[in-house]
Amino acid sequence: MRADLVILALVVGAFTWAFRYGPTRLRLPGGGADGAMSRFLAATGPAAIATLFTASVLPMLADPAGDRIALASGILAVLAVWAWRRSVLLATLAGAACYGLAVYFAA
Repeated sequence: MRADLVILALVVGAFTWAFRYGPTRLRLPGGGADGAMSRFLAATGPAAIATLFTASVLPMLADPAGDRIALASGILAVLAVWAWRRSVLLATLAGAACYGLAVYFAA
């Protein structure tokens, strides 16, 4: 693996961690349970997930030769496991596993 890619991943990971961890430890105005900072931090996670999902899926849908069956199986697995267990971790793992298996068996 290239060193610059590893360094980039570590830097992005560190800044992501600081962005999520820092505000929880700082006494910022509006940080109460119903404050503006609390609402902002609560909305950041779903907004980031939606952005990453859109950025990942759009190129697959634009490519006419793309494997949409694998994409659909991954999305359906995420939705099914989320509805069943209400666990982001399990839903993510199930979606990745179903997508990977669909790609493997399609090849």
